[in-house]
Amino acid sequence: MNDLLPLGSFNAMAVGAPLSGAAAPLTKRAKAAIVVRLLLNEGADIPIEELPDELQARLTQQMGSMRTVDRHTLDAVVEEFENELNSIGLSFPGGIVGALTALDGKISKQTAERLRKEAGVRQLGDPWARLRELDAPTVLEMIEKESTEVIAVVLSKLKVSVSAKLLGLLPGPRAREITYAVSLTNSVSPEAVYNIGLSLASQLDSIPIKAFDDEPVERVGAILNSSTSMTRDDMLTGLDETDEGFANAVRKAIFTFADIPARVQPRDIPRILRGADRAQLVYAMAGSEAAGLKIVMDFILDNMSSRMADQLREEIAELETVKASEAELAMSAIIDVIRQLETDGELQLVQDDEEED
Repeated sequence: MNDLLPLGSFNAMAVGAPLSGAAAPLTKRAKAAIVVRLLLNEGADIPIEELPDELQARLTQQMGSMRTVDRHTLDAVVEEFENELNSIGLSFPGGIVGALTALDGKISKQTAERLRKEAGVRQLGDPWARLRELDAPTVLEMIEKESTEVIAVVLSKLKVSVSAKLLGLLPGPRAREITYAVSLTNSVSPEAVYNIGLSLASQLDSIPIKAFDDEPVERVGAILNSSTSMTRDDMLTGLDETDEGFANAVRKAIFTFADIPARVQPRDIPRILRGADRAQLVYAMAGSEAAGLKIVMDFILDNMSSRMADQLREEIAELETVKASEAELAMSAIIDVIRQLETDGELQLVQDDEEED
């Protein structure tokens, strides 16, 4: 079975019920079965399920027809297998799905999506592999109008964490109904599960490709985060006049130096200080009072060691007047540190809805 494992083709001892000294040609399928059996015995995790169903069946039938193999035959098969592996200088992923996986992030989304559509979902292997990469809100949009039985299958096939979030997004009575339906999925055939996955995965191909990964609110918020306060206030005033709802959403997406007391947890201040440049921290703190942000300075000083707080106060007092532009740049640098820590998962900012709660 040369298309299963790179075993090559050679003559060796016959495989059957215990082998004697008689020599006979060993088929490629038999060699593949020997190597697979050996690897399984050694505890190797072989992704046989990724093979086409027909090859899986052939391999299973071959292994079922074999009994024992003598040591000489086994050594010969293993040696040939090793030689085949050593002779391979470069291997390519099998099929379009492997190529797309290997080139993920290297080719444009438009090209990848076009190739996926041209190949068709069925040719891309298991449709559930695509579905398992989706988040709960996306899956919810796809299954809202599906029957209870179909949703129960979906819950059973997705990642546990996604299924849990999905249940939380559904109305209570509906979620309980679906949870019970999961207990009835043992009678669902593999073909039905595959067809459900195929139907849902095909919906992904009809979703237009987005030019931007982030939503407009997030993009505008990120831009205004890095703008001067004068520019930021001017833009928000203009947005209020054009679209007040969008302006309010952007305000929630913006995180500035003034937001630190409300959105940074006190326990995270020492972590932020370790990542901040000392000079920028001093300039930001020194300019905060003149900018009407003394509450921010007090919040930071109150949540660090008293010794470090005293040192900072001394350094701030030694500074002469700090230009507003210099202070604003320093404050932006501190915000960049906080944003990077958030991106790295080192801290989590308090959201507006959490404050209201």
